[in-house]
Amino acid sequence: MEPLIADLLARARSARRRLLIGGGIAVAIVALVIAVALSATSASGGTVRVAVVPARSSPAPTPSALLVQVTGAVRRPGLVSVPDGSRAIDAIAAAGGPTAQADESGVNLAARVVDGQQLMVPTRGSAPAAAPAATAAGGPVSLSAASAEQLETLPRIGPAMAARIIAWRTANGPFRSVNDLLKVGGVGPKTLAGLQGLVTP
Repeated sequence: MEPLIADLLARARSARRRLLIGGGIAVAIVALVIAVALSATSASGGTVRVAVVPARSSPAPTPSALLVQVTGAVRRPGLVSVPDGSRAIDAIAAAGGPTAQADESGVNLAARVVDGQQLMVPTRGSAPAAAPAATAAGGPVSLSAASAEQLETLPRIGPAMAARIIAWRTANGPFRSVNDLLKVGGVGPKTLAGLQGLVTP
């Protein structure tokens, strides 16, 4: 009987030894798999999240202001300040808008205004504003205010060229400088040179 018990105990110890060895191998395999996975992630460059702080955008530049004198049939005649690039309709609105007696057909509302300009809104039935005194004989001709007849008194300016000058200022507003004449079709450096001293913006 004793040999049988001794044999069973020997077998039990052998089985326990095999279980311990098998468990150790399993743990080693799992550890190896984890190590390989971590190594692969490190080698391939794991994803690193970086907090991006948005750059502060600089404030938009404030457009330069133009000072325009609005007179005539407006609610608050006087000096108004409007952004550069404004048109006559903007300056009139800054002056409170037209009165009930205003004749807006006498003003090119789409014309651009320039710094220091005087903008006159006529009343219904009033005579059209006279050309500035600067267009009188012997004085420089205002490119922004002269009539076609006054422009034709200038050298190299005929009826067709005078019409183009008036069409340009109607579309683009008053001349800002005499050099703006180069933007009018048909006006070249030679024509411009011949007008120096004879015209003003």
